[in-house]
Amino acid sequence: MTRFFLSIWKNFKEYIILVILLITSLYTLSINKTPAVKNVRALAFGTFAAFTSVVSDLTNIAKIKSENERLRQINANLMLQVNKLRQYGIQNEELRSLLVLKDTTSFPLQPATVVSKSVNVSQSTITINVGKNNGVLPGMPVINDLGLIGIVYDISDDYSIIRTLKNIDLKITVKDERSRIDGIMKWNGDELVIINVPKTFDVQPGDRIVTSEISSIVPVPLPVGVAAGLTKASSGIFNEVRVKPFVDFSRVEHVFVLKLVESKEKNNLELNFYNRK
Repeated sequence: MTRFFLSIWKNFKEYIILVILLITSLYTLSINKTPAVKNVRALAFGTFAAFTSVVSDLTNIAKIKSENERLRQINANLMLQVNKLRQYGIQNEELRSLLVLKDTTSFPLQPATVVSKSVNVSQSTITINVGKNNGVLPGMPVINDLGLIGIVYDISDDYSIIRTLKNIDLKITVKDERSRIDGIMKWNGDELVIINVPKTFDVQPGDRIVTSEISSIVPVPLPVGVAAGLTKASSGIFNEVRVKPFVDFSRVEHVFVLKLVESKEKNNLELNFYNRK
């Protein structure tokens, strides 16, 4: 043991003496009551306190920066989760409405989801994830809980292309539900209109517009929209009636294919379809 201490003293005696002298100096300064020593002591303590404060501030700034980054990451994750929950809520409301529709009708309905949309001013179409393998055929109406969306135009084994009402190539026979007046409805590039309506016909704003039973495309009455008034005044004996659709086509995500089609129309559409192949 003595040899161990002698070895330490031999190797570190300069440092040991320095530490002893520093401790002795600090002790002497602490007990010395002279004004000069007090000033030195106050200066030393003030300098040490200022240095400690600066180091503490720098450390706190680094900690705050790190904490802010962590909180921003948490907020971003929460934003994503809240947005996802909102989407789930919107989809839940839409799906509940569709379930109510399916439960209250005896018509054969094929549920489907919109997988893509072609947003075009004159030829709006959507693509859904059901097709020939699901019994879908060209000419079948596509609906949701609000009303008619469009007509199946083209199909593959697992997908179908739908011409929406906002497509200039789709013309449907409709009628005023109140006055029972029939007319042809089409998309003119800006709005849905019933064309060639005689000025003597009783069509008033707010009248409910549905598909007509005389239509060769839609075999059952389906809600379309409401009459919103006349287009710009036209000459002659005919008017065009603007129709505000029930369906917001930009928000459609879940639909039903009404698996009904008039037999003659069905045969013609099927023939045209397979001739294109």
